[in-house]
Amino acid sequence: MNRTDTPAGREAQLKERRGRRADPRLGRVLRYFARYPRALPIGIFVAIAALTATGVWAIEKSQREARRNELAQIATAAGSALERRANANAAYLRSGAALIATQPDISPALFQTFVGQLRLDANFRGAEGIGWAPRVDSSDIPQFETAQREAGQDNFSVHPLPRPDQAYAVPVTYLQPLTERNRRALGFNMFSEPTRRDAMLEAEKLSRPTTSGRVVLVQEIDGSEMSGFLTYMPVFAIDRSGARSLKGYVYSPFNAQDFLGSAIEGELPYRAHIQLFDGAVEPDNMLAEISVGETGGAVLVRRINIGNREWTMRVESIRTSLLSEVAVITLLAGLVVASLALAIAWLLTRQAAEARQVIGILEEQAAIRNSLTRELNHRVKNTLANVLSIISLTRRRATDIETFSNSLDGRIRALSATHDLLTQSEWGTTPVRSVVEVEVAPYALGRDATVDMDGPLVELAPNDALSLGLAIHELATNAAKFGALSVPQGRVEIEWDLVSEELVRVRWRESGGPTVSPDRPRGFGTELIEKIVAHELRNPVDLVFEPGGVRCTMLIPVRTRSEFMIRARNAAATDS
Repeated sequence: MNRTDTPAGREAQLKERRGRRADPRLGRVLRYFARYPRALPIGIFVAIAALTATGVWAIEKSQREARRNELAQIATAAGSALERRANANAAYLRSGAALIATQPDISPALFQTFVGQLRLDANFRGAEGIGWAPRVDSSDIPQFETAQREAGQDNFSVHPLPRPDQAYAVPVTYLQPLTERNRRALGFNMFSEPTRRDAMLEAEKLSRPTTSGRVVLVQEIDGSEMSGFLTYMPVFAIDRSGARSLKGYVYSPFNAQDFLGSAIEGELPYRAHIQLFDGAVEPDNMLAEISVGETGGAVLVRRINIGNREWTMRVESIRTSLLSEVAVITLLAGLVVASLALAIAWLLTRQAAEARQVIGILEEQAAIRNSLTRELNHRVKNTLANVLSIISLTRRRATDIETFSNSLDGRIRALSATHDLLTQSEWGTTPVRSVVEVEVAPYALGRDATVDMDGPLVELAPNDALSLGLAIHELATNAAKFGALSVPQGRVEIEWDLVSEELVRVRWRESGGPTVSPDRPRGFGTELIEKIVAHELRNPVDLVFEPGGVRCTMLIPVRTRSEFMIRARNAAATDS
């Protein structure tokens, strides 16, 4: 029967087809997320946060556009309101000028009647009232003052008097309503002040209402810097020949702040900062301003015409919160959704990572078991080979059974001691100092001889530690029998240092012992060190029998730890 006819075979064939159809790019993506498990939840969070930020930006953009449109509407409405109020005031002045022009003399009662007949309504709000200021020749000023006092205006006087180069004065004679505030202006020669004079001359020239520049009204309390302006309408007298002469001015004084407030009251939603300037937008030219909040938004500048004079209106939107309400709601909703998605993705990713970690640990443990099995076989073979070599050399050098047994016992114990060290380190790396101490200890303890050891921390691979242990054992045995360790004043120095990152040099030097004969026969220890140890270390051993004592230099490789890192990682994972 074909293997594909079985359920297991069909399932394997189906998996193989799926694997062939799998997109390699998908595999790369899955491997990337497997390598960086936090990337997926963070990516989802960043994507949702980016969409939220884009939505907030779009909302804020539309809100800014709406605020700009609203600001333009406010500016248009405010400009129209100011121009309507100025035109209404001009209409009243025209009416007053028409009434006064028909009368030869203007008395206080007559002027009050004329103002009453004008029936001033709410459109005249913002003005201080309507006044009359006749043209008075400089030579006629004393008679004019006397006439006004006789008419009931006590203490009336023209001030300041015209300069010698001025032919006439234009004193404030009547001002209705005659409040205590307006009484301060009576008798003031408006022609003496340059800004007022320029406006009056312009009105005379154009024969229509004309607004002055920025001034401080005489009605203001001394020291006040409240800005104001005046609108003049010239009144002409026409004689029988049709000649026209200036009779005086009907005028209205305005407090600029009151004028602005009354013009836009009820007209605009107070959502902007409005400033009026006489000419350019400069601090010294500012007439009035109205604000209901902290400024800092968009700005619009409009030119408006008030009584043949160009003013500048600056409209600035009120600073709003950093984000609009809709944008804040959108932002909070987006952050909530992004956080929930992040939490869900994090939990799922963590579960998948834990599952992959468990699988990885199982695979690693299986690999470790296989590696340990191969390593154990290798160690056993090496150990058995060393034992066979030791037995062979010992047998050739032994003269009787007892000598053979004692020599073999010591060397096997040396192997065993080094094996114990390797077992304690789980057959990982072993420090040079530990190997030397274990092998020298039986010969140094309880003796008067001195053994000095010095060198840096150097870790040896298991095979190299075994070889070093055998060599130190043979050197120590020889020193205890015939060398420096056999007498109280003897001294053994064992030093090691790194020749390079891959090689450590170990030196054995004896001193203070019996004199060594240069023609002494070579024993088994010498052959073991020069043959077996040198072969295992893959470096020659320099063994010299000098008269002052034995000297031995060995070069031992410092091998990489890659073979032992598997066990180290496994031990760390087990502890955690």
